[in-house]
Amino acid sequence: MTPQAKVALVVGAQGVIGRNLVDHLSTLDDWQVIGLSRRGGASSERVKHIAVDLLDADDARRKLAPLTQVTHVFYAAYQDRPSWADLVPPNLAMLVNVVEAIEPVATRLAHVSLMQGYKVYGGHLGPFKTPARETDAGFMPPEFMHDQQRFLEQRQQGKAWSWSAIRPAVIGGFALGNPMNLVLAIAVYASISKELGLPLRFPGKPGAYHPLVQFTDAGLLARATVWAATEPQCANQAFNITNGDLIRWEEAWPAIARYFDMEVGPPLPLSLDTVMADKEPLWRAMGQRHGLADHPYTEVSSWRFSDFVFSWDYDMFGDGSKARRSGFHEYIETQAMFTRLFDDFRRRRIIP
Repeated sequence: MTPQAKVALVVGAQGVIGRNLVDHLSTLDDWQVIGLSRRGGASSERVKHIAVDLLDADDARRKLAPLTQVTHVFYAAYQDRPSWADLVPPNLAMLVNVVEAIEPVATRLAHVSLMQGYKVYGGHLGPFKTPARETDAGFMPPEFMHDQQRFLEQRQQGKAWSWSAIRPAVIGGFALGNPMNLVLAIAVYASISKELGLPLRFPGKPGAYHPLVQFTDAGLLARATVWAATEPQCANQAFNITNGDLIRWEEAWPAIARYFDMEVGPPLPLSLDTVMADKEPLWRAMGQRHGLADHPYTEVSSWRFSDFVFSWDYDMFGDGSKARRSGFHEYIETQAMFTRLFDDFRRRRIIP
């Protein structure tokens, strides 16, 4: 490792966001990559994986103490909880434990990147101002993303390192066992519907078929995150990162059905968390019949999050122009993203 090499610590390295960050950084010659996650992973020449319990401050200090060469922290860890208030303690604690463990030992620390989302704007609570902008006012707590950013802002005062806050829309990418993988959930739902001889029905609220929705491709997000972490003019700022277009399910859903060679049925409100709960035996049988990779049903389904997204009977999108004005100009057509990801799931033998 050269003295000027950048060393990334990707926190949450096995999720949709973290996995794509690791993949992107590992292609860049001037980076070394260290991935943190609860279950760890197989290390390689360019990527070292470490298993750590970030809710255990002692374990975090012990595992991170040797990482003296880290220059950039990319924080994308998340722990799910049943209520918005319950999300605050664990998700704030994990970030605090990482920063308090790495800052004293990483003398070359230059940047801490915080992954956020449209919860910052209250998008999860109900209809909110759109397009959401980075300058929009906050709202009544609890909200862990606000607490995390406030912690970084206060911690950074007088320090040599800077921070950035990255705010994607709904993320499309590949990762197994992730609680917020909508595109994979759609693919599994479509595959099971087809297996049962059913048309593809939109399962969301009646009003959710028509509003505007925005996505962020995980690969594009990775490139934007590294850009913001290394571009000096982006220091200590937040950025919405999006594909650059908008969709309505009423237009996207028939295209998804065509990909799976299915008819489209009329929308019908369904709780996927309920109706898909008994489909594990069918999925196992499908796996044997179609020669699918041996992944547990729980690893390929995120029904509660899908129900949440399909409940949005209001517009859900932000203004991505600040990133463009600052120099990040990439974009991806969302329908093309769906097709590419479905192709990838098939190539990996995740779906038939």
